[in-house]
Amino acid sequence: MIQSNNMMYRIFFSLLLLLVTHSLSAQQITLPDTIPLTLNQQNTMYVKAVFNHKDTLNLNFDTGTTELILTTETLEHKLSTPPALYNTFYNVKIGNTTYRSKVYDAALSGHDTDGRFGWDFFKNKVVELNYNTNILVVSPSIPKYVQEDNSYTTLNMMPFKDLLMIKGTIAQNNIKVKDSFLFDTGYQRTAMLDREVMDTKDFPYQEMETIKKVIMKGAQGNQIPVITANLQSLTLGDYELNNVPIQLLTANKPMKGVAIHILGNEVLKRFHLFLDFKNYLVYLKPNKLFEAPYADQKS
Repeated sequence: MIQSNNMMYRIFFSLLLLLVTHSLSAQQITLPDTIPLTLNQQNTMYVKAVFNHKDTLNLNFDTGTTELILTTETLEHKLSTPPALYNTFYNVKIGNTTYRSKVYDAALSGHDTDGRFGWDFFKNKVVELNYNTNILVVSPSIPKYVQEDNSYTTLNMMPFKDLLMIKGTIAQNNIKVKDSFLFDTGYQRTAMLDREVMDTKDFPYQEMETIKKVIMKGAQGNQIPVITANLQSLTLGDYELNNVPIQLLTANKPMKGVAIHILGNEVLKRFHLFLDFKNYLVYLKPNKLFEAPYADQKS
């Protein structure tokens, strides 16, 4: 009887150890996690992700949003099982790591993508965006070699309505203004400047040379009249870009009721970036795309 009880205890503890070991391994996150990154001709960058263990999607890493947003087309036609929106958490596997997020819907997403996910997926982590080798790397901390490399300039990220902003300087006809920009890798163009903000700083945007006038669509399909004009200079930290074709808002702001400049991926793709979401810092230096032509370059 004693021998039988000892055998049962051994079996019980062996099963308990197996369960604990399995649980720990299931929660283990291996960092750094290196993920292939695609940058298309429209300046949309995206990664492959597996949604809800079943469906492989192209998702834009969009620092101008939070959580997971899927297009109406994706929700209706590309998923094995339609998700419950707004209040249910689902698994999203990116690289070797599984994240948890609620799901929201939108009419549009970047070219070639099924949706987008926000910076908060990587909260308290560091994300490297390397367009020279087309990889996105998630790490637990900023690499020491980056901190010691003087070619990187460092900018503070400032929280704003669950999003993040950085400082940049715009210049036109010898007038320079340093202002805040929404840091938005999901915006495909260079920068969108808000006239209301520039009016308060007496910035001479009326003197910019107009390149073209178009109607753009916001994430929900709303129409945004935009003028593309030539900005003489845009400076981020130690680095200056000249003759940048920026967009001027005329009405219907992308963020309703908010006057704000937006810095987009046609500028950000020109830098090797480390986004430190633990200490809210951006490290950047020019990459091979720094002098690449712009989509709306002045002729």
